[in-house]
Amino acid sequence: MQQNELIAPGQVWLVGAGPGDPDLLTRKAEKLIAAAEIVFYDALVGPGVLDLIPEGVERVSVGKRSGRHSKAQESINDLLLAAAKAGKRVVRLKGGDPSVFGRSAEEMEHLAADGISFRICPGITTASAAAASGHASLTLRGVARGLTLVTAHLKAGEPLKLDWETLARPGGTLGIYMGRAAAGEISRQLIAAGRDPETPVMVAVNVSLPSERLIRGKLSALAFLVATISDEDPTLLLIGEAVAGTAMPGEVAASVALQA
Repeated sequence: MQQNELIAPGQVWLVGAGPGDPDLLTRKAEKLIAAAEIVFYDALVGPGVLDLIPEGVERVSVGKRSGRHSKAQESINDLLLAAAKAGKRVVRLKGGDPSVFGRSAEEMEHLAADGISFRICPGITTASAAAASGHASLTLRGVARGLTLVTAHLKAGEPLKLDWETLARPGGTLGIYMGRAAAGEISRQLIAAGRDPETPVMVAVNVSLPSERLIRGKLSALAFLVATISDEDPTLLLIGEAVAGTAMPGEVAASVALQA
């Protein structure tokens, strides 16, 4: 099968670009990027991934960042539809996995309403990549029997409404996407709902990129841990006993002072 046969003319592929490092792309994702005639990409797609787009392929930035949306979701839906109707081989690159806070359902529904064929290529979500970088596990026998992923992204002026009692239950790992701005409230609400203030946390910034930072501490200090992180840096919060991680032989934890 030739590369361009992976995508039929007028078909849309929603492709997971992973957390940023092009080496964490699936082989299928790389093949689809090479087969595209037009690529729509998010702001969180890593520069190394964008470098894989062949010369001559049309690139369209539809990047959305918290508080600064360059394209409304409805506009993105219409752009995908128009490109497919023009008979182009379309790739929609989404940071992480398209089905994890990627709003893929809205795009698929819009395409399906017009009879446009679409498919999904999954990607590595940031929580998995962050745990790997931190030598940690998202689940751990006898310690973390489950994993809950939530987003703290809100429209301006909206309160953060989450089921705090459920999220505060011990015995699981909590991954909070886009949680930097709400870190103080997250800490207060979880502790008020019964989560141990000493619960380990890992703040993962720019996961898998050369500028990656992993900051460890405890739940009660979460607001302090994120204080030096820029608004521009994508940030994930991992909370739970399993994310304490295992130090490599000879490794000294850089965040010991933050845990005191």
